[in-house]
Amino acid sequence: MADDAFTGIEGELDITAACRLTGRSRATHYRRLRPAPPRGPRKRQVQPSALTAEERAAVLDLMNSVEYAELPPAQIWARELDAGRYHCSVSTMYRILREKGQSGERRRQATHPAKSVPELVATGPSQVFTWDITKAAGPVKGVWYHAYVILDIFSRYIVGHTVERAESAARAEELIRETIARNGIVPQTVHADRGTSMTSKKVSQLLIDLGVTRSHSRPKTSNDNPYSEAQFKTTKYMSDYPNAA
Repeated sequence: MADDAFTGIEGELDITAACRLTGRSRATHYRRLRPAPPRGPRKRQVQPSALTAEERAAVLDLMNSVEYAELPPAQIWARELDAGRYHCSVSTMYRILREKGQSGERRRQATHPAKSVPELVATGPSQVFTWDITKAAGPVKGVWYHAYVILDIFSRYIVGHTVERAESAARAEELIRETIARNGIVPQTVHADRGTSMTSKKVSQLLIDLGVTRSHSRPKTSNDNPYSEAQFKTTKYMSDYPNAA
């Protein structure tokens, strides 16, 4: 619309007055009268000192050699310079690695197999036990006790429990031994999380001696021990559960 208005009054007024009246910049007017020539595709300039494809391949082979495979480019560059050899800058080494997708951690990393989800199946009582330890508030503030609870997952019956002042692998081993002896039936599987008492040598050796299959939760996955966790929450959310002083 502004262009049409400018065209209508262009012959009657000078350029300055016509631009002021239509709100058009004089620079815009003159730029449209003399448009810049179209630019063709810009050719990328090659740095005269840039490495050739063969030189880049040689630097990559050097960084992936047995001697330097686990070292960062800065250390490779410094060691080669100490030996009187200069190939390129440290930044160029990083660019070469980045082009090949090798700019991440160069050291060999330990890989751990994925932990399988434990599956606990019980078709009758005394087949699978699960146990855990939770803290219980004491009579005064700052005093806590440790409640050891062993459940039968088929009936959710508490087959063994004790309350101690501290968590102990020896006491856990005694409780499991006493519970199995009192129950009269050795379970097929005993499941627990990966706490220090659950994975202790005393408890592991007891279960091995009894021929019981040991089952553990995945690391940092409390949902793998749902029976014990749910029982603890039910207990602590009861209306008559003692509150901390």
